[in-house]
Amino acid sequence: MHAATQLIELGAIVLALGLLGAVAVRFSISPIPLYLVAGLAFGSGGILPLGASEEFVSLGAEVGVILLLFTLGLEYTAGELVGTLRTSAPAGLADLVLNAAPGVAVALILDWGPVAAVALGGITYVTSSGITAKVMGDLGWLGNRETPAVLSILVFEDLAMAAYLPILTALLAGASLVAGATTLGIAAATITVILYVALRHGRLVERFVTSPTDEVLLLKVLGLTLLVAGLAQQLQVSAAVGAFLVGIALSGPLAHTARELLAPLRDLFAAVFFVFFGLHTDPGQLPPVLGVAALLAVAGIATKLTSGWVAARRAGVAARGRLRAGAALVPRGEFNIVIAGLAVSDGVNPRLGPLAAAYVLMLAIAGPLIARGVEPFIRWRGIRPSRTRPGAARDEHAVPRPADGVADDRVDGQEDVEDVEDVEAVDRPPAPGRH
Repeated sequence: MHAATQLIELGAIVLALGLLGAVAVRFSISPIPLYLVAGLAFGSGGILPLGASEEFVSLGAEVGVILLLFTLGLEYTAGELVGTLRTSAPAGLADLVLNAAPGVAVALILDWGPVAAVALGGITYVTSSGITAKVMGDLGWLGNRETPAVLSILVFEDLAMAAYLPILTALLAGASLVAGATTLGIAAATITVILYVALRHGRLVERFVTSPTDEVLLLKVLGLTLLVAGLAQQLQVSAAVGAFLVGIALSGPLAHTARELLAPLRDLFAAVFFVFFGLHTDPGQLPPVLGVAALLAVAGIATKLTSGWVAARRAGVAARGRLRAGAALVPRGEFNIVIAGLAVSDGVNPRLGPLAAAYVLMLAIAGPLIARGVEPFIRWRGIRPSRTRPGAARDEHAVPRPADGVADDRVDGQEDVEDVEDVEAVDRPPAPGRH
């Protein structure tokens, strides 16, 4: 009987996702806010709570984030990742300071204590890689010039989380400095090993994965991705980071084929992830903290727009791309809820959980809507493509330049050729961005 109930609930959830997706397509909007609202309706305190399938949905949500980050990693090589991180470290640090500061300040003003301040700072800091990856894919931004700058911020944040989570866990447990340092060292060593394999032995990984049929290739790629993600998480590193690094280890036709094979699975489990997030938010706990959450959300939108603008500007991207980069970084999601869950489970402050849920829900819904509105805003303001500012630093690892005669920005995956006659022709290599 329990199995039958699970099947009925799963069928209802997937069918509802399909209907909501059809509505999103009909009105040309992102389906993410609709998925989140559906999760609220089916979750604890919602209209029709579903409990029998919670375990499956939880695991499916984790798989969704892993596949989103894996396919994102397929877009770039290990060399591009290292080069972008090297050149984008200042932007990553600026993103950290700008976005953690509001959370820390609010916790201290509310007299929640230093540990709660560290937790809330992490909650306001990190972008949802899963939602951002989905939004950029839906809007066709993955091939844009600002995308490597956005990816560099996301990867910097994920690597920062690999250091932050062990520190937070140690603070919550009241662990000694030695114990916290040991946990942090294990996380750093794990990332180093995975990155080294991706950089130096990527061809061996490709040779291992290469298969005579699509079926065998799908099983190998999916199994390897889940295995590495699980091992990374076991070693105090984000599963998303492990999956991302597996993606960058693959290149060429193999990466293209893997992307096509995994796309349907990625979309299914990504939708499950967004529903799962809504399922674990009790609507009844949200009203008392809505005011503070709204203030943090407004600050979070402003600081992420600034972070994206700074990162894209350093990469030589024009104003249009800078706006898109900032909008892509607005959503919050999986990491933020994980941080809040850790803090609440250790009894830091009972109001921290609802505050984090309201804050994340606001930005998880507002983020995709803001990204969707960027292009109409650009057209309304009449912002046109511009060439790279004189003296903009570029090196062999920087964001690649577009081809001759093409403006510095791309809209919805296509080159924007407005006023290209006014753009000074420069010797530029072909526009890459994909394997």
